Amino acid sequence: MKQYRWITVYVVGIAFLAIYPAFAGSYDLTVMRDALIFAMFAVSLDLFWGRTGILCFGHAAFFGAGGYAMALVTLSSGLVASTWLGLLAAMLVPALLAAVVGYFLFYGGVRGSYFTIVTLALSVIAQQAVIAWSSVTGGDTGLLGIPPLSPWGFDLSGDLASYALVAATLALLLAGLRLLTRGRWGQVLKAIGDNEIRAAALGHDAPARLTAAFVLSAAIAGLAGALYVSASGVVAPDMIGLALSTEVVAWVVIGGRGTLIGPVIGAVLVQRAQQEISSLNPVLWPMIIGLMFVAVAFLQSDVLERFAKRFAARKTERAQ
Repeated sequence: MKQYRWITVYVVGIAFLAIYPAFAGSYDLTVMRDALIFAMFAVSLDLFWGRTGILCFGHAAFFGAGGYAMALVTLSSGLVASTWLGLLAAMLVPALLAAVVGYFLFYGGVRGSYFTIVTLALSVIAQQAVIAWSSVTGGDTGLLGIPPLSPWGFDLSGDLASYALVAATLALLLAGLRLLTRGRWGQVLKAIGDNEIRAAALGHDAPARLTAAFVLSAAIAGLAGALYVSASGVVAPDMIGLALSTEVVAWVVIGGRGTLIGPVIGAVLVQRAQQEISSLNPVLWPMIIGLMFVAVAFLQSDVLERFAKRFAARKTERAQ
């Protein structure tokens, strides 16, 4: 997305979010707030996938890890400044997990579909671990009664306050990541994604940079998970499951991979569609998600490209 177009969409988006509370009810504010949190989650995946071209299919593991870290810290008694400690833990825990996984995979030469499969397994393993460790995580039920964010003693449990916090956080995050990805760090990362061998020949430590990007992506996903559990008051194994990992991939693809702001639009649109469709018929949405996953698989493979080439070749033969 060209610079001026990105800035235009960014400014229009901020203006829309600023005036949205004026004509939205309490329920609509909570729905939009949750959609923006999921948009932040989508941005975290796009930061890594959009720059490197390597798909992490278990990204929900980091989102859920951040949520559980936030819940466990804030529910613990006797902790001072639990909100800040919870947010810090919510970013550190998934970042450390990503650092360990990324180190072994990237330095081990694991790339492409193999990386995707391993991260998919990571999400499944993480969900099963959370369910099995019921004494700490609450098992299938999860953890309830998570306190809302209260930095510096300010209660942000209200619909408008929590919405404003999430919207402002997302806006600042997008601006920061845009500057980062357009700078030398982002350009080098993109060069590694385009041709890792050539980038290594130019003196760039590809595994180290890929690991660093993976860690940053996981930390942002953890922050989104922390905001979600603080706003909803509950954390459950579904936040780590494969279904959410599939959905976030679809959000990024629908919005436009590699644009940062596109996944925000994709996540918000899909979340709004989910609310409307589920209210009409709860059975329809899982079917739509399944179809969406199939579409994503086709769009991310070379099947359509080969079909188009074959169609063009036949058309040329008939013309001759």
